[in-house]
Amino acid sequence: MKKTVIFTVAVVAAVCGLIAAEEAVIKPVTVGQPMPDFTLPTYQGGTVTLSALRGKNVMIIFPRGYAAEGYWCTICNYKYAELLELERTREIRKNYNVEILIVLPYGPDVVKAWVDVLPEQLDKIKERKHPADPAKLDDKGKQTMERYSRLFPLDLSVKKGEVPTPFPILIDADRKLSKGLGLFMTEWGGGKVDQNIPSVYIVDAGGTLQFKYIGQSTVDRPEYDYLFRVLEVINGMR
Repeated sequence: MKKTVIFTVAVVAAVCGLIAAEEAVIKPVTVGQPMPDFTLPTYQGGTVTLSALRGKNVMIIFPRGYAAEGYWCTICNYKYAELLELERTREIRKNYNVEILIVLPYGPDVVKAWVDVLPEQLDKIKERKHPADPAKLDDKGKQTMERYSRLFPLDLSVKKGEVPTPFPILIDADRKLSKGLGLFMTEWGGGKVDQNIPSVYIVDAGGTLQFKYIGQSTVDRPEYDYLFRVLEVINGMR
């Protein structure tokens, strides 16, 4: 009986140790290291576990989310819409053997608001790029038009209530992943609001981080064609 008790205690202690280790693994990671595993609920329903995606590359995108109180980061919304268009026209997930995860540091209601505002954000971009009477713009108006044309080269649009969500949108409500990776901020880029530093992580099919890009400003984003070239290298296509 004594041996049985000792064995049982040892097993319980080992299991508890494994659980504690799993809970402690989310921390900043450098290229070449295994990406910390995580499980998060999704906007679409269900959950996603990173390790369950082994065999595929995984591109994890952390949009900024809010840029200020009550104001969404326009660039993040545009980049999501651009990714939708690329998936529609180029089937990027199939062609690069990649799953794309979008991570937002908010609860379900706020994540839903981020998705729902996309049509309005895209319409605002087009209005600033294509004003009704550009000849009447003052210098500031002309600078805005030129800036938006440079930052948002494509005219993208989606219908209200019909925003496509082909990529799992992960709900990091307790910010465990975002904070663990050092991305969650309450003040960044001039905005004092709960937000993530806009970032992209690419994990290979074996679970190793192969690429990491941390935005240095609110307009600092990697071009998708550059990210696709990274995936080509990882896949041995280059």
